[in-house]
Amino acid sequence: MNYERFRIEDVGDGVRLVTMCRPDKLNAMDQRWFAELTALTAELGDSSDVRAAVLTGEGRAFSAGGDIDMFADLDGDVSRVRPHLRRVYEAFHSVETCAVPVIGAINGIAFGGGTELALACDIVVAGRSASFSFKEVTVGLMPGYGVIRAPDVIGRHWTRYLSLTGRAVGPDVMERAGLVIETFDDDKLVDRALATAREIAAHSPLGVRVGKAFLNRDTGSGYAESVEATALLFGTDEHRDAVEAFRTRR
Repeated sequence: MNYERFRIEDVGDGVRLVTMCRPDKLNAMDQRWFAELTALTAELGDSSDVRAAVLTGEGRAFSAGGDIDMFADLDGDVSRVRPHLRRVYEAFHSVETCAVPVIGAINGIAFGGGTELALACDIVVAGRSASFSFKEVTVGLMPGYGVIRAPDVIGRHWTRYLSLTGRAVGPDVMERAGLVIETFDDDKLVDRALATAREIAAHSPLGVRVGKAFLNRDTGSGYAESVEATALLFGTDEHRDAVEAFRTRR
């Protein structure tokens, strides 16, 4: 399958390098992005010659999160927001349920959905320029997927701190929190992530696949409740005003 928002490269040894390729938009996530992520994780998992993947972003961002123009198009209509949020959760969850391990190589900005996507990865490494933030609160929302997954990954206190303040933090903080495993110089980030992927790929594929599936067996709980709560927030005047302010840079 051909993708517009992602580029997949066979780098040998059973490893694929997946790059988000929308650098002019800081790899922001739109409807096509979510559909393609779901499709490509299924493709990776269904390929008998793929044993591990590395996910990173082109340019100066991993991903700046949801495309703000997409938010405006939803227009706060809860009946349209609910199916949109289900697609969002399905896309992030597809990384967790992908049959092969996915290593997130976080380069630059990982805001909003960018941090949530990192939470979905099996292993996360970061460049020194990486910056993480749940920015949803700044536009009257909550990180719907993040509030479900982050407590398991970084704990409730770190989740509260990040989701309620909207602050941006560096990779050193996220190492302490437990999301980032290692931090590397930016120019070495992808190579180091690929080295870890090759280490995994050298092991029994069945053992790795079963091990990952078992570890991620309980990751789907709470999604329906979070979809409903986030959908209601999309319908508020606070959210609409914040989106308009962002778009006009007030």
